[in-house]
Amino acid sequence: MTKMDDIKQAVSQLSPDELKALRDWLDELQSNQWDEQIERDVKAGKLDWLAEQAIAEHKQGLSKKLP
Repeated sequence: MTKMDDIKQAVSQLSPDELKALRDWLDELQSNQWDEQIERDVKAGKLDWLAEQAIAEHKQGLSKKLP
């Protein structure tokens, strides 16, 4: 049996409250991993093109003031 099979088996036996707690934990884990990935990408300069594009569009008058 694989680790994933073990996890599936254990999850299938959770109570509704435990299942909700697991979902909440997984959401938090995924959110934290996403934040960490964004931070790594920013430090590596992978998102610089987005800032450059936004600045260029602003200079062309394509931006608008937020309310």
